[in-house]
Amino acid sequence: MADAETADADIAEVTPKKSLKMPIVIGLVLALLGGAGGYFAVQMGLLFGQKDAVTHAADTPLEALPDIAFVPVDPLVISLNENGTNRYLKFRAELEVEGSAADDVSQLMPRVVDVLNNYLRAVDVALLSETSALVGLRAQMLRRVQVVVGHDRVRDLLIMEFVLN
Repeated sequence: MADAETADADIAEVTPKKSLKMPIVIGLVLALLGGAGGYFAVQMGLLFGQKDAVTHAADTPLEALPDIAFVPVDPLVISLNENGTNRYLKFRAELEVEGSAADDVSQLMPRVVDVLNNYLRAVDVALLSETSALVGLRAQMLRRVQVVVGHDRVRDLLIMEFVLN
């Protein structure tokens, strides 16, 4: 029995181990060729249509911007009383208006400031502190400004500064 074990050990020593280098080299060469081919295909525009999009964008002229103007709203500093403590809201905005209506909106700016001042003073301080509430406040203020100035004149209200101290 001992002779059989030594014979198996001798056979294991005599049989050469298979080399693992050749499959690794072939795999690396194929990976490099695949990467180079993919790079070439993308650069030539064969994949994803990149070349067509670039040449198409260069050939088409840019559209003209719409006739708009931005009318600044006078900065507002509103004192807020919360549980006996005084806090302040600093607010600054601009109105996006039709270009032809910029003078009309500027003429009505005292009314716009009055409407915004009254609205912001009436809003609860806890609501002003919420980060997600700014979208709703902006929509409410835009609606009020459009009532004062006219729905067809004011397109949007852009909040430039909204600081609660």
